[in-house]
Amino acid sequence: MTVASLDGLRALVTGGASGIGLAIATAFAAEGARVVVLDRAKDRPSGLPETIGFVSADVTDDAGVRAAVSAAAGQLGGLDLLVNNAGIGAQGSVADATDDEWHSVLDVNVVGTARVSRAAWPFLQASPHAAVVNTSSIASTAGLPQRAVYSASKGAVSALTRAMAADGMADGIRVNAVNPGTADTPWVGRLLDAADDPAAERAALEARQPHGRLVSAEEVAHAAVYLASPGAGSTTGAEIAVDGGMAGLRLRPRS
Repeated sequence: MTVASLDGLRALVTGGASGIGLAIATAFAAEGARVVVLDRAKDRPSGLPETIGFVSADVTDDAGVRAAVSAAAGQLGGLDLLVNNAGIGAQGSVADATDDEWHSVLDVNVVGTARVSRAAWPFLQASPHAAVVNTSSIASTAGLPQRAVYSASKGAVSALTRAMAADGMADGIRVNAVNPGTADTPWVGRLLDAADDPAAERAALEARQPHGRLVSAEEVAHAAVYLASPGAGSTTGAEIAVDGGMAGLRLRPRS
């Protein structure tokens, strides 16, 4: 195997119908993995490649998650890899957010990650190359305006990643996370469309990242491939920032 090869491994990717999830599922398949996508869409998404399987579930429904994970493992003959990518966003400050928003976002982003991991854990325990990759965010490490609920949820995902990695050590399951910066995804596209001046808002989001552009979904997927691969066998409890340097760099303003 090359460092990033997933040849012959069996993977489940949640939230894989579009955006970062679809990019990860496609990249895993390109590296030789057999992949099933779990998404809340009732019918198979039209943009999903035929080589990738599909199961339907809402990550807030425990019974549905358990059935979908079992179905995916049945299709693949087991599970080696899990990518917890399903998530929702939220805008607003802590003064703006309602209790319903808190409950909804945390239920999907944090408890949803736990539900799917719990259902997949027995299958992963049986694998010699078990790995979990959680999708966290730059919002877990940097204070971003108007992202109180979302940031709290992703901070919890980062903490959960480390706790799962500690528990997974005895079971031979590595657990890591990717922290994307502002990515060029359908969700960000919808935010831009809703802005008073979409072009100005996009320029502001691009300027916020030191490399001066939005992160691509494919760049996040490449990091997930590495973390999932047996070549990363000594990497667990870690986070890889794919954010154009936003988390750690402090550059002078461009002249």
